[in-house]
Parts: sequence; structure tokens; C-alpha cells
Amino acid sequence: MDADYLLLTPGPLSTTATVRAAMDRDVSTWDIDYNTVVEQIRSQLVSLVSGDTKATSVLMQGSGTFGVEATLGTVVPRTGGVLVVNNGAYGARMLEIAGRLEIPAVEVAFGETEPASADRVAAALEANPQLTHVAAVHCETTSGMLNPIPAIGQVVAQAGRSFIVDAMSSFGGMPMTLQGFSADYLISSSNKCIQGVPGFCCVLARPDAIAATAGQARSLSLDLHAQWAEMEAHHGKWRFTSPTHTVLAFAQALEELEAEGGVAARARRYTRNQRRLVEGMREIGFQTLLDDDLQSPIITAFRDPVDNFDFATFYDLLKGHGFVIYPGKVTQANTFRIGTIGDVHAEDIERLLAAVAEVSGQMGLYSEIPANEAGP
Repeated sequence: MDADYLLLTPGPLSTTATVRAAMDRDVSTWDIDYNTVVEQIRSQLVSLVSGDTKATSVLMQGSGTFGVEATLGTVVPRTGGVLVVNNGAYGARMLEIAGRLEIPAVEVAFGETEPASADRVAAALEANPQLTHVAAVHCETTSGMLNPIPAIGQVVAQAGRSFIVDAMSSFGGMPMTLQGFSADYLISSSNKCIQGVPGFCCVLARPDAIAATAGQARSLSLDLHAQWAEMEAHHGKWRFTSPTHTVLAFAQALEELEAEGGVAARARRYTRNQRRLVEGMREIGFQTLLDDDLQSPIITAFRDPVDNFDFATFYDLLKGHGFVIYPGKVTQANTFRIGTIGDVHAEDIERLLAAVAEVSGQMGLYSEIPANEAGP
């Protein structure tokens, strides 16, 4: 398989050679040195959300969705229920998880290009006093929307409910704290803005909140409390076989995050990437799905340039230039998406814009811009 391309996706994403090289050894899941690495990861994750609120972390095998399901299935009590904020595919997925687990759920629905409203969340909580938790997505990568999680968290806290935040595609790439979100739980995964590889998810939590969830899980393997308790009691030990190579890569990725200057520095790079991408794509002729004030620095949705747009050809031609992008996911418009996270830098965005200009000219979408004119 030819893999000589840059992943411009919301994860898995392009990683550094040093992160990949960290996986080039085998370790035992029972070895004290390995478990020490796990404990260091847990501590470093907590430091990324440090604030006035104490935090703890737990790692769980599987993709980010495993982490969302583990959290919902563990922390919502049998006598409780969850209010799900939904303006995209990942809000909808939380509703599906709640349905499969037979967790009572109420949806607060918004359009795919509409930011969630704290006022509507507050009204829904007042109308549904039986609900104990609220779940929302920070960066809805369906559209690239950045939801107003701090404002939503405030009304959740004022209503005395527990807040679960899916920060899958933003944690590590945007500054955040549990306190700033008024959140009890924050969920992400190894293959997002920390710039590791796929294999496990991580949940940051208030210690008192997760400690109170013993015995509530609706699953054996996805029992978030049991996993946390095992790691706490046995210093980084997982209950079941852990993805050792992915863990080693993640440890290296955390070191590289710190070397870059931490989350603030990474956020600046991602933001510069995204702004230049949008500027350059508009110069070529493409239009964004969202207004700029709604857009995250993680991924951007662009409208199809023509009604009969051949995305497959566009994709293949860009892949031939060394770039892999994402198809659209919103239902109300025909779009494609380009991510700006991972080991992606300013020069990569300029090369991409030159490739998009050339491919657009080949396909007769817009007049071709010479490569040396596609930059600033």
C-alpha cells in the first residue's frame, strides 16, 4: 500500500517519524517500567487540564467512541438519564449509544450549521428534572463547528447536573480545563491532537465524580470506574491487555507536545493552518460551510463547487499530490472536509493549496493558479 501522503483528517492524523519509531519494540503489560510509562501519561494528561479543580485520568482500550460509550454507560446511574446536545453526527452517536444501553435520554437538537445554545439547554433541564447528566460535543467534526461548551457548562452546573464533554478532536489542540468547562468528564483519544496513533481513549474526570460510579457500569470491558480503580490501585495496570505499542507512541507524542511549547503553542499552529487554508481555498474559489466565527481550528467543511462535483476524482488527484482529505458528513449540504491538525505545518498548507489549484484547473472547476502563486 502506498502511504506516502499527508493525512488532512480529524484523526487518525499524520504523526512524526519519532512517534512512529517509539513503537518499534515489544514490552510486557505486567512490567513495572511499562506501567510507570502509563502512570506518567496519566499524570501528564491531568496537567493539560490543570486548574483549580482536581482531576484524574483513566485510559481505556479502543477508539474514541469506546470512551464515550464507557463514560455514558458507567457514570449515568440506572435511576438517571442524560440530556444530549446534538448538532452533528457525534451528538447523534451519543443518542444512539444511550438508546443501545437503555439510558433514558432527551435530545436538544440544533441544525448542523447551528451552534448549540446554552439557553435552550437550561430550558430543557428545567423541563426534565429527572435527568442527571448532560452530554455535548466540543468540536463537532461533522461540520467543523466549535460549540460554546463553557456557556453550556455554566447552565449545567447551575442546574446541579453532571456534565460530560466529548472533546475528542480538540483536547490537546485547544486550551481547556475541567473547571473552565464546568465538566465532570472530558473524553478524547490517542490519535487526535496529542498526535499519537490509534489504540486507546482517555477520560479526564473529577476524582469525586468517578469515585461515586462504582457498580453502575452496563458493560464488563467498558466499565470506566473499574478501569480507573485498577489503575489507581496498581499504579498504571490495565484490567485487560493494553495496546502497548500505542501507549509507547503516545508517551513520545506527549514529550513532543511539551517540546513544541504545550497546548497553547500547538493551538497557535493549528489556528494558523486553518486560517491560511480558508484564505487560500477562497482565493481559488471554494466556499466554507460555516461562517468564520463558528469554525474550529480542527477541520473545515467546504461546499462542493458544482452540483455534479466528482469528489472521488478530486480525492484521487489530491492523493496523487500527497494529500488525503475527508468526504463530507453533513446531511443538508454537499461538502468535503480538510483537517488542519497533526504534524502539519505552514509549508504543508501552501503545498496543499497549490495542489488544490492545479487539480481544480484539471477538473475545470476553477482556473488553474500556478503553484508559485498559490501561496501568500
